Amino acid sequence: MGRLALYVAITNHGFGHVTRTASVLAELQHRCPEVSLTIVTTAPRWLLEAYLSQDFTYRSQRLDIGVVQSDSLTFDKAATLQQLQTLRAIAPELIETEAHFIQEQNIPLILADIPPIATQIAKAAGVPCWMMSNFGWDLIYDQWGDEFKEMVGWVRRCFQDCDRLFRLPFHSPMSTFPVVEEIGLTGGRPKFSTAEIRDKLSLTAPQEHTVLLSFGGLGLNEVPYENLQYFSDWQFITLNAQAPDLPNLIKVDGKHYRPVDLMPACGRLVSKPGYGTFAEACRVGIPIISIPRSDFAEAQYLLKGIEQHCTHQILAPAEFTTSNWEFLTRPLNEPLSSTRLATDGNETIAQAILDFLQAS
Repeated sequence: MGRLALYVAITNHGFGHVTRTASVLAELQHRCPEVSLTIVTTAPRWLLEAYLSQDFTYRSQRLDIGVVQSDSLTFDKAATLQQLQTLRAIAPELIETEAHFIQEQNIPLILADIPPIATQIAKAAGVPCWMMSNFGWDLIYDQWGDEFKEMVGWVRRCFQDCDRLFRLPFHSPMSTFPVVEEIGLTGGRPKFSTAEIRDKLSLTAPQEHTVLLSFGGLGLNEVPYENLQYFSDWQFITLNAQAPDLPNLIKVDGKHYRPVDLMPACGRLVSKPGYGTFAEACRVGIPIISIPRSDFAEAQYLLKGIEQHCTHQILAPAEFTTSNWEFLTRPLNEPLSSTRLATDGNETIAQAILDFLQAS
């Protein structure tokens, strides 16, 4: 048997890719504490530590651009293209550096979510590259017109060299990938019971009048918190430390509580489209109220997914910012499908990795 070691490449785009991959890695560590993890990303280490209870090697290296954003709903196309071009220019040196590291450390496998360049690092190192995602960056860039056409081609050529894709629910077709395996929902498990969270946060409102406001790792610049005044007998929870001090708004530290830890105490989640948040909400069973997104191609698949499988409400485009939030009092929509999504994504991917490492 070879070395039980894994090189994990995670995009630094937002927090969702990090948390869903970390959920898989936590399961892997649970099944085999001896596995040595090298996690390669520029996402903050504390975020990984919120999911991983055992040690890992943190390698700060930017392997992916994703999308340059100022908040969870505002992106900069020009800056994204410029940084993609810079990444492509330094790609040969970056590939050589990371491939040498992998060979030096005798690491037999790469898991990526979902930097395209990871497949090229794997080829140079002579090891397989497995990926996990519900979409690829080519989906996003292809929506952005001719100036991204060259980048779309490069991303797709990279993805064609992927040895195995674990395709998560709420997914786009991802037809570029040669080997695709359907996977159940991934995500973290709440660390506390409903009673424990209610006690820790001194919640007094009924659960159905307790709302989690969660807009991803980048947050949202223009949340109309003044609307909370219309719901004085409700309680709202946010991880945004910059939110105003309001009598019915509870601000919690994101380094001590994850959104999934807060969900069991809440009657609904108000969020933007994001796989990580949606998947954890579906696993917990909390209804989702989502802001729409027409400018990010992944969103249509996420929103279709919650329409099919989750109790939900999808707001009209300006309803979040211009109304008095009357939507909170409207009945929620039941899922269109009676089929429950599998929730064993963490276990399936972790076991596949473990089987490969033990057989190497």
